[in-house]
Amino acid sequence: MIPIDTIIQGDCLEVMKGIEDNSVDLVLTDPPYGHNNNNGDLIHRWESALGKGVNTQEDARPIINDGFDEANKLFTSLMIESKRILKNGGVCCCCCCGGGGPDPMFARWSLEMDKYLNFMQMVVWDKGPIGMGWRYRRSYETVLVGYKGSHANWYDESDKVENIIRHIPKIIPLKDNHPTEKPVSLMIKFIKLHTKEGDLILDPFLGSGTTAVACIKTNRHYIGIELSQEYCNIAQQRVDVENAQLKLDFSLAGG
Repeated sequence: MIPIDTIIQGDCLEVMKGIEDNSVDLVLTDPPYGHNNNNGDLIHRWESALGKGVNTQEDARPIINDGFDEANKLFTSLMIESKRILKNGGVCCCCCCGGGGPDPMFARWSLEMDKYLNFMQMVVWDKGPIGMGWRYRRSYETVLVGYKGSHANWYDESDKVENIIRHIPKIIPLKDNHPTEKPVSLMIKFIKLHTKEGDLILDPFLGSGTTAVACIKTNRHYIGIELSQEYCNIAQQRVDVENAQLKLDFSLAGG
């Protein structure tokens, strides 16, 4: 059995074998997209390409398992394991890059998700401002949402949740950041919609720890898995800082 509130370095498909069936409330993650991003391409040199002249990455930082075949096999395996470990009503929210060609992977992955879970929605994150590319410039990303069983756990009572998320800007990575780091507030959005306090959230591609930090901020439990030891270390540092701040806030509040 894998302990909760922990970060584990290793292959997520191997580590997930140690997670009990029907034990996770939410799988929330940002896997490799299969586009070989940050491998000496325009993305990793975007500031110099756009004439910004600051924070330019001179060295490529390729994402592990970001080749086409590797990423697609990973996603299918993730869906299979998610079906096993999610509780009835448990939800999987999977970041899925932007729309467009030449590889419409958001469409392929939607169909793949629906083979193993019940596909619910493709949420659009309007991350603005204007992004990479030509002609239709990339200013959004998609998040695929599926659920297990007879229903999807849903904890919003406002009846005003759109399938477009606005006013959460993207993170422009510096040299020491994970190249595809997501905002904490984006992860909190999905956490609050699909879980309640004390629930367990799994991120099999933890990166630099954003999902774990979001869980601490919202009083949820987490399991984070990351293949890179470097990013595991960064994630653990962020978690330690967040926990220390939580204890300080509790102490100042007279707890």
